[in-house]
Amino acid sequence: MADKQDSPEKNPPADETTKEEEGQPQRTRVEINDKKAICTYANFCRVTGTPEELILDFGLNSQPYGVPTEPVEVKQRVVTNYFTAKRMLQALHLSVQRHEQAFGVLETDVQKRVVTKAQV
Repeated sequence: MADKQDSPEKNPPADETTKEEEGQPQRTRVEINDKKAICTYANFCRVTGTPEELILDFGLNSQPYGVPTEPVEVKQRVVTNYFTAKRMLQALHLSVQRHEQAFGVLETDVQKRVVTKAQV
């Protein structure tokens, strides 16, 4: 019977690591199937939670300036644990860092991004 190190599984769990000869952990790639994934756009996110779970609600705010007068309709909800949320936070942080290095700093204050006729 072959040892597990000699014959790694084809689809190991997402957080499984294997050991290299030097003893350093190496992350294994996880194959995914996104054929049935639903893609939606969101410019609104609300974060709530419980002691065990984080709840992310995503929706479209049709009135992005000021306080909306109409309710924002939530189209997607993601419920996850805090361990996954922390890994997601790290992945998002790295992605935004790479984007800003390539294209410049992203200004999150809408009022600072608005160009008025007096500024033109």
